[in-house]
Amino acid sequence: MPRKESITIEMLLSTAFELARQEGIENVTARKLTHKIGCSTQPIFRVYENMEHLYADLFVRVSLFFQNYYDNYEKSEKIPFVTLGLSYIEFAQSEPNLFKLLFLSKDRGEKSMYELLNGESNAVTNEIALAKQIGCDNPSELFMKMWIFIHGAACMSITGDYDLTNEETKDLLIASYQSFSKQVL
Repeated sequence: MPRKESITIEMLLSTAFELARQEGIENVTARKLTHKIGCSTQPIFRVYENMEHLYADLFVRVSLFFQNYYDNYEKSEKIPFVTLGLSYIEFAQSEPNLFKLLFLSKDRGEKSMYELLNGESNAVTNEIALAKQIGCDNPSELFMKMWIFIHGAACMSITGDYDLTNEETKDLLIASYQSFSKQVL
């Protein structure tokens, strides 16, 4: 009877996720994984041909984590792009290493930043539709202007250069929307 495998794909991915979350993707190495799990490198390379394949699965897991974060974020704002902006900025603040992996990396698993942000719930598509519904003639252009502001604020929060409260951020997002929507109407 063959020996039961004690190190599972789920165990490897969960440990890699926690390492990426706590220490950043650059610290997700075979050596650190094996140390955390308490095994040799053999179980990793029995499951994965190489670390790049593990990173690909890890990226999918992190993108689903972000999608879940956004899907469960309270959506009380009626002005387009405000809730999207608040959740994105708060994600950067609360999960800086995962944010960097998803949105500040050149390797995004063959997905654009737009595709990652839009996700399965069509977050961006729905916001653009809402902007159009309330009278914006060019909601895609409005989104791009808002996105530059939102992404900049999220990046600043990672470097420690953004210290606004959630309420101040919301007020800025509303003011930006109002300003930008006047320019594109």
